[in-house]
Amino acid sequence: MEVNETIDSVVIVGGGTAGWITAAKLAKRFNCKAEGAVSVTLIESPDIPTIGVGEGTWPTMRKTLASIGIDESEFIRTCNASFKQGSKFVNWKAAPTTTNNHYYHLFSSIADPAEFNLSPYWRLGHAGTKSYAEAVSTQGYLSDLYKAPKTIASKAYDGIQSYAYHLDAGKFAELLKKHAIDNLGVKFLSCNVTDVMTDTDGISSVMTDQCGQVKGDFFVDCSGFSCLLLGQALGVPFKPVSDVLFTDYAVAIQVPYSDPECDINSCTISTAQEAGWIWDIGLQNRRGVGHVYCSEFMSHEQAEKLLREYIGETSQDLPAKLVKMNVGYREKFWHKNCIAIGMSAAFVEPLEASAIFLIEAASNMLADQLPKKKSLLNIVENKFNESFLFRWNRTIDFIKLHYVLSERDEPFWLKNKETNSIPQSLLDALEQWATEPISPYDFSHVYDPFPMESYQYVLNGMNFKQDLSASGSKYSDVDNAKRAFGQIEKYRDMLIRDLPSNRALLNKLSSFSFSKV
Repeated sequence: MEVNETIDSVVIVGGGTAGWITAAKLAKRFNCKAEGAVSVTLIESPDIPTIGVGEGTWPTMRKTLASIGIDESEFIRTCNASFKQGSKFVNWKAAPTTTNNHYYHLFSSIADPAEFNLSPYWRLGHAGTKSYAEAVSTQGYLSDLYKAPKTIASKAYDGIQSYAYHLDAGKFAELLKKHAIDNLGVKFLSCNVTDVMTDTDGISSVMTDQCGQVKGDFFVDCSGFSCLLLGQALGVPFKPVSDVLFTDYAVAIQVPYSDPECDINSCTISTAQEAGWIWDIGLQNRRGVGHVYCSEFMSHEQAEKLLREYIGETSQDLPAKLVKMNVGYREKFWHKNCIAIGMSAAFVEPLEASAIFLIEAASNMLADQLPKKKSLLNIVENKFNESFLFRWNRTIDFIKLHYVLSERDEPFWLKNKETNSIPQSLLDALEQWATEPISPYDFSHVYDPFPMESYQYVLNGMNFKQDLSASGSKYSDVDNAKRAFGQIEKYRDMLIRDLPSNRALLNKLSSFSFSKV
């Protein structure tokens, strides 16, 4: 019997954002609508609902949507999406106070820090008394005024300011599904996987309750926390990081607007709590609000009570969804002819909206690197595993950074500052940054998920103690720095005048569309 030595069929188990982004990327790469092309089949259970709480994205989502051929205006209308210009962190620096206890992590600044880093000049006092975000970016000012990052005259996926989206995760998955099936040639099977058959190459086929046996040459596990293929069938262990990141549950509530024309926040708002934090995401028709917490320090009942108090009286009749979070990652993300993407691969708390970005990154690398010859699989497997082990560990470091820098003194926060819970890589970086500014050399890996700019927003926003007196002489380009700081006020006033509100632009998109050229 002749053995097939090429990859002619890819089977994805599990839908949701992870499954359908991956399906769309692969179908686009293989041109699945062409005769004789590699087939891409997605099996989705009709009985398992998506968790549906991943509603924040990064600016990379614009490129992802454009690359698979989804119209931006249609996406915004279909998914109740709104524009996001960054994240606002409230009460992270210290316990709640009445003044100035917040900072911004924004998407852009007046100068690329890899080319001209303004952070040392801000540290040395050359921007006056402004916060770091106020000194280097207009986006915090715009967010305070609920402004959009573009106008109706802007091209699709092009902004006057960098931006991402807040979106309805369930509607987003449905849009991706429809587009992948109707326009990209993905085959869809609605059924439950009941058994997984393995051989020396990995997965040979899966059995389903309604569609029988489904064979494939390569399998993608998007089955969520259950990890049916990579974890259960192939036995790749899960590595928890609960000794570093302590939050293990989330309770979420969808909050309709009482006024359909109310302002829409242009940032994800993250408000620190006694044993965790609350996210607040504004869509067109509602807010998505959730409390991420550590059950060692807070009961489920207390967590839900705090969340409802945060929302206010309108929350009393709204249902809450409790989600158990398995925080950690698989020891390998790719094993033999199977790869895990999404929650089946790894999960960390959604503090910096990294989940969808890492789905994008994984699907991009898979689509780009999946070889036609089976004999090359082990080479690509090693590259992928090395790359994503690095990315997940750097993501964990960056999330932990927020807790380590806080001056809150509740037991949960104090535990986060214990040295034995902080990765050595983060301890080394903080020791160096205490007397030296962040450098592009600290981010020499091309696939570092969080750039130098992101770290500077958090370190400077959280009042990280940094003494640059010994190296201040290296920063003699004071005139250029002051000129850059001065540009912010000019741009700020112009943008405040010219940009519509988030709500106003979204209302216009109900009747008009962005230009595609």
